[in-house]
Amino acid sequence: MTTRTARELAETYFAAWEAGDLDTLRGVLAEDVDFVGALGTAPGVDEALAGLAGLGRVLEKIDVKVRVAEGEDVITWFDLCTSVAPPTPTVNWMRVRDGKVVRIRVTFDPRALLAGFEARK
Repeated sequence: MTTRTARELAETYFAAWEAGDLDTLRGVLAEDVDFVGALGTAPGVDEALAGLAGLGRVLEKIDVKVRVAEGEDVITWFDLCTSVAPPTPTVNWMRVRDGKVVRIRVTFDPRALLAGFEARK
């Protein structure tokens, strides 16, 4: 079996998230994946998937601007396009080990998204 590169795993992760394909997402995430982002933290695959699914309810598009991979690390800069806010410039840093994503760090300015969520109530 060929192990996918960190870049390939990142490409799969983003394509699956955009498509709402949680089964494929689960397949690229380690059971003990450690997710820390602007809207919260998620220790473990189940919590990470719940968070991705939650944001996925308003996700319209992931407009990747650049992806840089070096060894086990991949950084993806993209516009997070949702139904509740203007496109949000976002950076995602992933670490891969043994063919699975083990750590994700995400940062962006959450103010427009939070206002959009609040307006939907």
